[in-house]
Amino acid sequence: MTLDPVHFKAITRLAGRVNREDAEADHRDFAETVWQEYLDPLFADGEVVLEPVGERRRRRVDAETIALTEDPFPTRHGLDSGTINPTTFKNGLVVDVAQAAMSAVPSDVDLHRGRTMVTAVHTNDATTTFEEDWRMDDEGYVRGRVLHVPRVDRTVTPVVHELALYLAEITHANRNREVVDDLLVLDGPVYPKGLLTWAERDPELQELLAAEEQPQQIIERYVDMVEHFADRGVPLIGFVKTPVSRQVTRTIREKEGSAPWVNDAAFFSQVLAPDPPGTGAADRDTSALTFTNWFVSRGGTDGALSALSVPYDIERERDPADYEVTFCMLYDPRTDTVYRVESPAVFTRDPELRERLTRHVLTAVATERGPPLAVRKADQLARISRRETAALREALERAFDSELDTNYGDERAAKWGLDG
Repeated sequence: MTLDPVHFKAITRLAGRVNREDAEADHRDFAETVWQEYLDPLFADGEVVLEPVGERRRRRVDAETIALTEDPFPTRHGLDSGTINPTTFKNGLVVDVAQAAMSAVPSDVDLHRGRTMVTAVHTNDATTTFEEDWRMDDEGYVRGRVLHVPRVDRTVTPVVHELALYLAEITHANRNREVVDDLLVLDGPVYPKGLLTWAERDPELQELLAAEEQPQQIIERYVDMVEHFADRGVPLIGFVKTPVSRQVTRTIREKEGSAPWVNDAAFFSQVLAPDPPGTGAADRDTSALTFTNWFVSRGGTDGALSALSVPYDIERERDPADYEVTFCMLYDPRTDTVYRVESPAVFTRDPELRERLTRHVLTAVATERGPPLAVRKADQLARISRRETAALREALERAFDSELDTNYGDERAAKWGLDG
């Protein structure tokens, strides 16, 4: 403990000098104005970047009642991928290890045993060789490979991490897609946004995305997945636990000069929260879940794969509009949490299917007080714990005959059990 009581008092006295009550009320009023006047549709630079699917509206449902209803999908499958995060060695290698898993509700022990593993390796040493063929382990339940990451200078960490993560996830999805009969729920967005944002994040990443086959092939496999499930009439959705999209807030800021919300999730929380600003957790009305209609999103990376002309070497078999990202927002007052649910437009265009998908998410969130069970199980299967990460890094040190390239922050985190 480094803060004495006197320090706590000093901090709270300083915080008390910031009066937010009036500002919160103003923000709620502004959010209501944006909801009523800007989203049907939302324009940016003369183009529609967001518009309702059907009627723009807000709805609410009693949490206990919807939790007791039967899920509209008899079986649900979840998909997730976890990594140890990029690790640098003194011999110059930068490595990340990802494993993907698929869950089933009701449970399927054999499916849960399966894993797809990718070890992504970056090196500037031209003499290093790689065996990149897939190999099988655990009597065929585990499938893994080494991925030689293209050479980059400044952006090694995101390249290693995102190629490992998304290759493992989409490979596992396509490997097991035939077992999904009713619904697939991805833990996260329906498309690999980490890769799609390369074009916006850094010139080196933009060049890599345009020139290299690896990221393009991974993106195309997500497109193939959507096409496969659309052809079979089996819907898929993405459950985003921590939405970070800023399309609405960025557009409103450009139009009005300011937008007080850090991201769209903060905006929708004010649109959906039934209690007045300043209501504490003890007084919050937690009886009902609130949610929006579905929207088509065409701005930023959401519109990358549904554009008339895709700027990458990616083939599409369906009408570009089928690949449009649609989403709805859901607010759970019991945890004061906003979720974003995504699905390609090829599924949500059908009003009946759209309503079933909405009802599934409401039933699942009401029951679990959080992400749907299929997502939670997939997360548990794919997650690599801190202890497992440490053990894997030690094993990699032996395999590479090289020590981890650590700094003071790493040593401090290891000593005190900190995250960084």
